[in-house]
Amino acid sequence: MTLSEKSQILDDTLLKLSSVLVAYSGGTDSAFLAFSAHRVLGNRAMAMIADSPSLPRAELAQALAFTKAHGIATRIVVTDELDQPEYVRNDARRCFHCKDTLFRGMEQERRRMGFAHLAFGMNVDDQGEFRPGQQAAAEHKAVAPLVTAGLSKPEIRILARDAGLALWDKPASACLASRIEYGRPVTPQNLFQVEQAESALHALGFARVRVRHHGELARIEIDRSDLSRALSLEVLDQFTAALKLLGFTYISLDTEGYRSGSMNALLPASAITAAN
Repeated sequence: MTLSEKSQILDDTLLKLSSVLVAYSGGTDSAFLAFSAHRVLGNRAMAMIADSPSLPRAELAQALAFTKAHGIATRIVVTDELDQPEYVRNDARRCFHCKDTLFRGMEQERRRMGFAHLAFGMNVDDQGEFRPGQQAAAEHKAVAPLVTAGLSKPEIRILARDAGLALWDKPASACLASRIEYGRPVTPQNLFQVEQAESALHALGFARVRVRHHGELARIEIDRSDLSRALSLEVLDQFTAALKLLGFTYISLDTEGYRSGSMNALLPASAITAAN
């Protein structure tokens, strides 16, 4: 099937929904879905973004700037996952509890505003990954139009680029809680440390980074293409100075570089099976 045919299936799928409230994070997938829904359905589509301490302030600002630039109706819902012990304890089902909170809030807004459906930006590549949040979406009957259209992540980027969307090549950016090692409670302080640490690395010119929170230890992941630049005493000293100011005692640079979901590699298979 050609990309043009898949794009048409996406439009047809959205049209059949009649009206839709889109779970919007500011990432490429959900942004393209919100853009497409607005293009097909007009004011019968709305983007909804969850605001909590796990969302970096810069990400929220960029997400809102995108929908404003494209005239997409947007609503912010403040979520309370940090008030839930199931989320704070940070086990393998943390993502489920986070997304369950989001979709419960969206369902309330959907009914109140009269939208027919909830939708979220899962693509076909996401289906084989460990993502408990997908279970929450299924339980709340949220639909995945990008999957229905058979669209992969690279294909979505191509369509977003062709539509003139500036974020077509935006790096993936999971919530800040995903940087905290499983079993360590998610707290506002931990989230703040991660957000500020990554901001400091961005300011040093490293665009694609993760700071993994292991208590006193901060484990820095940098895109492998930038690792050689990071491996100098001057830059390492800059890393150390910036992150120690935030309360970390030990700073390490992960020689494997940046990789999505590296915390999941520490989970035993039994935990992953139970969480799905």
